[in-house]
Amino acid sequence: MRVLYCTDTYPPQVNGVSIVTAVSVAGLARLGWECAVAAPSYPASVHAEWGGQGLAEDGPTELVSLQSVALPGYPEIRIALPRAAGMHDLVRRFRPDLVHCETEFSIGRMGQLAAARAGVPAVSSYHTDFARYTDAYGAPWLRGTVSSYLGRFHRRSRRVYTPSTASREDLLRLRVSNVQVWGRGVDTEVFHPGRRSQDMRAALGIGSRYTFLYVGRLAAEKRPQQVLDAFRVASDTLPRGVIHLVVAGAGPLEDQLRASAPPGVTFLGTLERRGRLPDLYANCDAFAFASVTETLGLVLLEAMASGLPLVATPAGGVRDHLRDGHNGLACPAGDVGAMARAMMKLAGDWGLAQRLSRGARRTAEALTWEGEIERLDRSYREVCAGMSGNQQETVVPRPRSLSA
Repeated sequence: MRVLYCTDTYPPQVNGVSIVTAVSVAGLARLGWECAVAAPSYPASVHAEWGGQGLAEDGPTELVSLQSVALPGYPEIRIALPRAAGMHDLVRRFRPDLVHCETEFSIGRMGQLAAARAGVPAVSSYHTDFARYTDAYGAPWLRGTVSSYLGRFHRRSRRVYTPSTASREDLLRLRVSNVQVWGRGVDTEVFHPGRRSQDMRAALGIGSRYTFLYVGRLAAEKRPQQVLDAFRVASDTLPRGVIHLVVAGAGPLEDQLRASAPPGVTFLGTLERRGRLPDLYANCDAFAFASVTETLGLVLLEAMASGLPLVATPAGGVRDHLRDGHNGLACPAGDVGAMARAMMKLAGDWGLAQRLSRGARRTAEALTWEGEIERLDRSYREVCAGMSGNQQETVVPRPRSLSA
């Protein structure tokens, strides 16, 4: 079986969509699929962020890099300008049984057009809540327009994959059918509390301080400023040197956040994700996250797999995994004071912190990529066989192991 992925983001670019796409390609390849990927080209400087991992071993049968340019004001995002004729040629040459449009932008849309022209079934993914991004970027009047476009895009798909019940509900409101909740996985061997070491904590300058971690884009839709504001309130209330905050990530707000950060905050930029990032997770004590636009929040799963309790808002995809008092502490959206109080509560109650840490790890252990890839394989084969119908979230028998 052959599948062509059409995506506007892919490794070496590091974000939740690119990671999930790369994991899908690698997992399906181990199950015998031939996978081709059409994605933007990236400058050499971006490749270091991926650490050379995942592009060759269990990678796509073919990777087509399309010419791209940096988005003005947000250079981490690449805009590709594919030619329709080129995408049609790729479909004709690769002869996929299925086209998966991972993103709703130029490459994803060209993939839809090429699939329709060739008579190949097309599916899509809804990874990102762009309609709610309009509020974060001060353009709420565009929300209806963006929602309408997303609805039209996904209604063209035989099946739509999205990682949370909240995002599935959003799609159903847009009159999108055949929506399947898929993609809630984490590598619990790579992201593991056993990577913790006092030597690394010393190297990071953490020492014995209770350390909160933020990992993600430093952009308005992620609300990193709220995390810094809450940390400021908590650190001003507690004795000096009790807590610390580490920020890993890059984005358009980075300079502003660095300039306004209170004492006790360390910025690390973007880290290589197969070694340095898992080490960082394991050597911090809790994970702070304020975004309300996540369809999943892959970093939350990575944090929980590393044994970090969450301090987050149960909105969007986060609400599927955050259990207040079990694996973290829930905070109302936009409530800096509540987040600060949660930080102080964790830092001041060792027993609570340890109990939530164990709960976080148990939550992550139930979310394996192996199971998700096997479900994707089954779903793809159903689509290729012409099956239809509204796909609810169900428990399915486990087929053969990926390692078999």
